[in-house]
Amino acid sequence: MPMNYQKDRIFVAGHRGMVGSALVRALQNKGAENLVLASREELDLSIQSDVTHFIKNERPDLVIVAAARVGGILANAQHPWEFLFDNLVMETNIIGAAHQNNVPKLVFLGSSCIYPKYADQPIREEALLTGSLEPTNEAYAIAKIAGLKLCEALHTQYDRSYFSIMPTNLYGPFDNFDTVTSHVIPAMIRKFHDALPDHPVHLWGTGSAMREFLHVDDLADAVLFSAEKDHSHTLINVGTGLDLKIKDLAFMIQDIVGHRGPIHWDSSKPDGTPRKVLDVNRVKSMGWHAQIDLEDGLRDTYHWFKQHQNNYKQVHFGS
Repeated sequence: MPMNYQKDRIFVAGHRGMVGSALVRALQNKGAENLVLASREELDLSIQSDVTHFIKNERPDLVIVAAARVGGILANAQHPWEFLFDNLVMETNIIGAAHQNNVPKLVFLGSSCIYPKYADQPIREEALLTGSLEPTNEAYAIAKIAGLKLCEALHTQYDRSYFSIMPTNLYGPFDNFDTVTSHVIPAMIRKFHDALPDHPVHLWGTGSAMREFLHVDDLADAVLFSAEKDHSHTLINVGTGLDLKIKDLAFMIQDIVGHRGPIHWDSSKPDGTPRKVLDVNRVKSMGWHAQIDLEDGLRDTYHWFKQHQNNYKQVHFGS
């Protein structure tokens, strides 16, 4: 059924994070009047009884699961327990409570890391579970696979309108710009910004890996677009369908920031999956495609970072 933004109650779990805040902006732009939001202090998503009670009382018409523990290669490698356990607990509590309380529609936000490391490119939804995962983010990937399988099982067994969106690599406002725990785009922005104009910047890997990037506002638009459609899909890839070398991404960000020094690549550090670009024909066939050009999106993100750099530690970045 189509959404009624003036009437429907919409719970965005993880509304302070990069994805959640983009969803809130998109919903507000559509005139949503009954957003259900709760901070970590108001609702601990790791406590099953609290989540069940919250959803029972709030009775949302739509739940969007954007809450997650997220991080880059180093964070995933150093904290596999937290990335697996925390994400499993949160998603299980939310999806389970939604089902128990007959929430009619739910969208689960996953990640393209669910797909095999050496999947055929571009990666189709059917590639799921056809090969081994990338070891550096295996724990996070397994948790996300479990979440989408919960939605799939509820759709199959109970005819729930629960489905999963698998976005490609995301970037945008409210990202995590910590150079140790962040993903590639915010880490590069921070490193180039913090370096003296002519001093070298050190980056991980060889720069040869190929990646696709999607602005978080495009993702939010895709989530709402999909939620408004009647469809039978339980898994939908969302991306641009375009990728580039990490080295070329670095040159683009370096130019935007205005850094003029050399880039030193540390080949002792992992590149991760050699190439990862999503097949987005499914979502395109539904009538959606990305709107934000990568260079424009990077300029927008850097502008946001400069406005917030002095208090980034106090602002809750990441989901």
